[in-house]
Amino acid sequence: MSEVKKRPIKSLGYNFVSREFIPKGKDEYYLRNIQNRSGILYRSLTNKERKLLEKNNNSSDDWNRVLVTDPFNCELVRNCNFYGLVRIGKLEPFFLEYHDVRLQVGLYNSTIISCDFGNNVVVNNVNYMSHYIAGNEVIIVNVNELTTTDHSKFGNGIIREGEKENIRIWLEVCNENAGRSIMPFNGMLPGDAFFWSRYRGDEVLMKKFKLFTEKSFDKKRGYYGKIGDNTVIKNCKIIKDCWIGSEAYIKGANKLKNLTINSGPEGISQIGEGCELVNGIIGFGCRIFYGVKAVRFILASHSQLKYGARLINSYLGNNSTISCCEVLNSLIFPAHEQHHNNSFLCAALILGQSNIAAGATIGSNHNSRSADGELIASRGFWPGLCVSLKYNSKFATFTIIAKGDYPAELNIPIPFSLISNDVSNDKLVVMPAYWFMYNMYALARNEGKYLSRDNRNDKTQHIDYDFLAPDSVNEIFSAIELLKKFTGKAFALKTKKKLNEQELISVGERILETKDTILDELEILADGFENSNRKVELVKVVQAYTIFKELLVYYGTNRVLQYAWKNKFDSWEKLYSTLPLRARRTEWVNAGGQLFPGSSVKTMIRNIHSGKIKSWNDMHNFYKLNGELYEEQKFQHGFASLLEIIKINPNDFNKKKFAALLKQSLNTREWMVKGIYESRAKDHHNEFRKMVFETRSEMEKVMGKLSDNSFIKLQIEEMKQYRRKVKELSDKFKL
Repeated sequence: MSEVKKRPIKSLGYNFVSREFIPKGKDEYYLRNIQNRSGILYRSLTNKERKLLEKNNNSSDDWNRVLVTDPFNCELVRNCNFYGLVRIGKLEPFFLEYHDVRLQVGLYNSTIISCDFGNNVVVNNVNYMSHYIAGNEVIIVNVNELTTTDHSKFGNGIIREGEKENIRIWLEVCNENAGRSIMPFNGMLPGDAFFWSRYRGDEVLMKKFKLFTEKSFDKKRGYYGKIGDNTVIKNCKIIKDCWIGSEAYIKGANKLKNLTINSGPEGISQIGEGCELVNGIIGFGCRIFYGVKAVRFILASHSQLKYGARLINSYLGNNSTISCCEVLNSLIFPAHEQHHNNSFLCAALILGQSNIAAGATIGSNHNSRSADGELIASRGFWPGLCVSLKYNSKFATFTIIAKGDYPAELNIPIPFSLISNDVSNDKLVVMPAYWFMYNMYALARNEGKYLSRDNRNDKTQHIDYDFLAPDSVNEIFSAIELLKKFTGKAFALKTKKKLNEQELISVGERILETKDTILDELEILADGFENSNRKVELVKVVQAYTIFKELLVYYGTNRVLQYAWKNKFDSWEKLYSTLPLRARRTEWVNAGGQLFPGSSVKTMIRNIHSGKIKSWNDMHNFYKLNGELYEEQKFQHGFASLLEIIKINPNDFNKKKFAALLKQSLNTREWMVKGIYESRAKDHHNEFRKMVFETRSEMEKVMGKLSDNSFIKLQIEEMKQYRRKVKELSDKFKL
């Protein structure tokens, strides 16, 4: 049977909603009238105006259904066909200018079906426009099709009256088999997507999340599409079932279907040439252009898709950029970068501050009988050029992976590590604390970069970009124990002694603490890092062990310092009296880029179960509350970490000990700044970097002078301020 249906022309523009879905006492326009909040008072046309409109080659099935407001200039409506109820705001003799385009206000050369317009709009050469509400000073020019259906959902994972469950849109994040699917909704935060996709064993929680989403929307049919004030749409082919905010700029798009496009003072969104976007939600301040394809997606605020990027069944966190490459079935936290045409990311949970290099194929997960593999990478994930990983794999914070084809699943629990595939010796090599030894500049610079690029207007989720935060610090503690254990095992193997696990840790600690010369004879191997029979070698273990301990002392001392400075204590006694002596280092969770104590997560879930948290708004308020508490929570974590790493009882934390810790923290800060300088200086002194320049002057013109590096200068200045503030505190406390 043909899909083409023939109906009377007099019905065009009417019966948008079937009678069975219209409440008793309402008409088909009742939702439209609620949606149109312009406050414009429309009136009927005069006989003179009707004649002038017809003279200007306009037509209507019923001129009584074309309503206008004053002033209305008939000369500004030409060559248009109107069907159904059409309401037109003021039309005055102005032109609207956007960039270099200048267009006269009015409606021209268009077919318009049952639409509302604000004041002084430009609608020109729109072949077919139906069931939209356009705001004031909107420009719509050269559009083939601009339509809304009565069952529009605008990208949200909801169903309308009379629809079956199987048409609901789900985002199949983190896993290709849809086992972690989430229902998208406008306003979904990365934390929402995380909790929904990860806690699958909690059926009550899953049902609550679905209920939260459904409660956020009604099931009524008949909502019109929206085009907000000052939005510009030009040279597009198909725009269907879209809700578009104010001041958006859409040009040259091929197809936009079932979308919410947030735009306005919080951030102006842009969509450019050749884009095809279907079933998605786009946050404030996003930019999408040059051939992007996105299907079933959420793009959080101030993120970008460009240069042919493909984003499918995925959530991309705030302040992120994906260009050229392909990302499927992934949940990505804020501050993600992926810029290269031949990089691929699939079925992954990426916890933010990440960068995927060219040629990386993070998605070779078909190593079982179905495509159900996953990868989890904590924040700071940097797989290098042409890295290929096998699923399932898991990585600690700030893992960098050297170029290579990794043949087996990986589970790397030591943070700040460099992972290398030593093919010639058939082994995996892990260098803990690599960043602090060789690339301090990049580590420190990226922290500042992420902070400066955080353009979110709504910071419901507090994000800490510090590389030393509760999540990474907890991993450092675990790493130290692993380094002790593996060193002890290497010693036991070398000396042919049989030791239990606790004995291995004790022996390893002694060797590392004393820097025993036997270390030169030990081959320190890790267990459980790779799903293979080959060796996993840990290198520079004693250096990493020392650095990790120093970092923990610095982290804890710095938290106490920040606390003292913030509260302006004028004596050691006053500071000490407020220290959380009973604090204990606890588990933390990175949920959407926001760090939560494990106890807070448990409280949130308990409150959802009990009904105390009964909506997404309630959950977001919980995020805000935890964000407000974060500095205090981090301080308590830092103080507990400090006591743990220096192995003292809280009652023994005295003025003398604090003075020694301040001195050590200064030394660590100076070491960090020196590392920042030296790791950047290598680029200026390396002969293979210099050889492409004829003279030093040419190199400095291209690369800039090392002495002029603004980031290094900032670090040096902050170091001076840190030293000054520590001295002031020491003098005040009489340390």
